[in-house]
Amino acid sequence: MRSHRTAPARALALAGVLALALGACSSLESGAPSDDGDVAAATTVDELDIIVPADPGGGWDQTGRAMQAGLQSEGLVSTATVTNVGGAGGTVGLANLANTTEPNTLMVMGLVMVGAVETNQSQARIEETRPIARLTEEQEVIVVPAASPYQTIDDLVEDVLATGKDVAITGGSAGGTDHILAAMLLKAAGVPSDEVGGTLNYIAYSGGGESLAALLGNNVDAGISGVGEYAEQVNAGTLRALAVSGGERVPALPDVPTLTEAGYDVELTNWRGVVAPGSVTDEEAAALTELVTTLAESEAWQATLEEKGWDDAFLAGDEFGTYLEGNITEIQGVLQDIGLVG
Repeated sequence: MRSHRTAPARALALAGVLALALGACSSLESGAPSDDGDVAAATTVDELDIIVPADPGGGWDQTGRAMQAGLQSEGLVSTATVTNVGGAGGTVGLANLANTTEPNTLMVMGLVMVGAVETNQSQARIEETRPIARLTEEQEVIVVPAASPYQTIDDLVEDVLATGKDVAITGGSAGGTDHILAAMLLKAAGVPSDEVGGTLNYIAYSGGGESLAALLGNNVDAGISGVGEYAEQVNAGTLRALAVSGGERVPALPDVPTLTEAGYDVELTNWRGVVAPGSVTDEEAAALTELVTTLAESEAWQATLEEKGWDDAFLAGDEFGTYLEGNITEIQGVLQDIGLVG
């Protein structure tokens, strides 16, 4: 699931976006040239609304607020407003996006929402939005409280196999990336697909702050989240990391093995991006895509990637739309395989 864009590829994507914007302007009366030869300001994004479909503290919230800070510090917009609309794995926020009448709106979303739409049988669908850009991807990390008897990922898995639901594992919303990883891990450990649901005791929270509090309070046995959400506590010694979920170890946690290294045939990374309301015009979508592309190339955003430990996974416009379509199909199959949906 890992894919990276080179600088020339991004330049071509941006050129395509600009061409789309100019082409849309020439075909719409509102975008026709004015008397002095300038294009009317229909494609300008000055004030932006960013919907974060989760409570404060998690990866989507961090992404939305990093976008807000970067857009404003780089002078790309005059105002960017972040609104948290949490619940049901992001599908409450997805419904909110579907009902908005403001075209200059972006919603943070990602793999978590792809799964939540299926498990929550959401009436609002990602396919009904307008894909703008994939921004980042991040490995997952499996952690336990510092006082836990589990020293390795094998210790945790063996106890789950022996005692089943006596072992509580926390993470984000049901059907999201964390939940999928927990189920994939049990399947890789030999649990049949139709028994995963009866073996796994997964405690879902809509915000990263709640799952962290449950871990630090020793109310659960283990937790799964993005590396960026738990790395600080791991390095401070309040949590112990047992494994990460990607193909290679991560710089933020260099001593933590991958699941593959530990002998489990599992590799999964969490991606995040932004979509616009499905009602936006081609012209409006092109302007939003150009805005996010410019942000992704900025020094402020590159510094954010390094600070947060997020991998650059930029895809824009139609290229992101094609990826998203394939990802939805893939996750539908995974959720069926591990028994999370029928």
